[in-house]
Amino acid sequence: MSRTSKAYIAGIYEHPTRKAIDKTIPQLHMESAIGAVQDAGLTMADVDGYFCAGDAAGLGGLSMAEYMGLDVRYTDSTETGGSSYVIHVGHAMNAIAMGKCSVALITLAGRPRAEGVATLGTRDYGNSLPDLGFEAPYRPVVTNQYAMAAMRHMHEFGTTSEQLAWVKVAASHHAQHNEHALLRDVVTVEDVVNSPIITDPLHRLDCCVITDGGGALVVVSPEVAKTLGDRCAKILGHGEAIKHLNAGQVDLTYTGAVKSGPIAFDEAGLTPADIDYVSIYDSFTITVVETLEDLGFCEKGQGGKFVSDGNLISGVGKLPFNTDGGGLCNNHPNNRGGITKEIEAERQEPILVETGDHGHDRPAKERYLGRGQGLIADEHDGFLVADLLVGSLNVAAAEAGAGGRLLLGRPMGMAASGEAA
Repeated sequence: MSRTSKAYIAGIYEHPTRKAIDKTIPQLHMESAIGAVQDAGLTMADVDGYFCAGDAAGLGGLSMAEYMGLDVRYTDSTETGGSSYVIHVGHAMNAIAMGKCSVALITLAGRPRAEGVATLGTRDYGNSLPDLGFEAPYRPVVTNQYAMAAMRHMHEFGTTSEQLAWVKVAASHHAQHNEHALLRDVVTVEDVVNSPIITDPLHRLDCCVITDGGGALVVVSPEVAKTLGDRCAKILGHGEAIKHLNAGQVDLTYTGAVKSGPIAFDEAGLTPADIDYVSIYDSFTITVVETLEDLGFCEKGQGGKFVSDGNLISGVGKLPFNTDGGGLCNNHPNNRGGITKEIEAERQEPILVETGDHGHDRPAKERYLGRGQGLIADEHDGFLVADLLVGSLNVAAAEAGAGGRLLLGRPMGMAASGEAA
């Protein structure tokens, strides 16, 4: 069924570096921006809208637009952690619909690995943080916040470490095909549960990687998309929501996806039953389990069973996820995994441009499932639905046949501070 769209994703770029010792954050933004704009078949002079978040240097959009030489008439610096870039796509879509811009550029960059960011350290958001007096004395860190969610899920529903491990196993099966993935070795359930405990009950292999790098997206109006051929991904729906601490009365067994997911599904006219592939934010294995439940792929409490026995492995299970290896194996720049999910989603497009309609090559996936719909979701409750060509790195997945729908996602607000890991 053909659906109209207010905007399209026209260009993507994921920076290939995983440790940027010799690059600055503005430089990573710039290189990612150029890559995405070229991928769209456009130039930097075509960009009239710019979106960034707290990772951008200086005064955000103001400083970065000057650095990149952009002449824009619309900017947005919404900051919601890793979900910022999913929300930016929705905001870009709305800005385009209102005539505020026609070519929107979204960028991300970070150097946490090169800078030696400690995974077990507390995050400093300044002395003006509203919940500082209630949280800071307990020195919350991301790992123990997610560990509390995992432990509660285990207590409430009987979820096991072995079930969580299957999420990592699936990610590793996909990462082996990605030449840029930080971790490419395939692991087993036994490997995961026998890896060192980081914060009970989470093991080291339950945790995402820390990488440097960046990424960028180009969102364009329908009029611009028509000039770029059929390579653009149609955005069908968008939803946002916020899950917060509720003055301490917080249930750690669900994410904000219970609110934002239905909004995007409704706008797109889709249901979980329409989806054949998901791209889910995977800061930790528990993140994926809870998000799948909250999006309606299984009953609450059944996520552990749902992800087990290879159900998320492309060509093996019923719902393959994160075909690049995700944050668990491939890339998680600056603790902001949302944009990588969007990039991998649009990357599924199996159109091979050998000579380049616009002077550049865009290699296709080796295998793909066919055309379908996709939902891009993020932990801070941002969801988008896009009309994409669904692809997979796994040969067996291609043999599953053409046709399908795609869900790309990231859950929301699991960390006690409300920050995405």
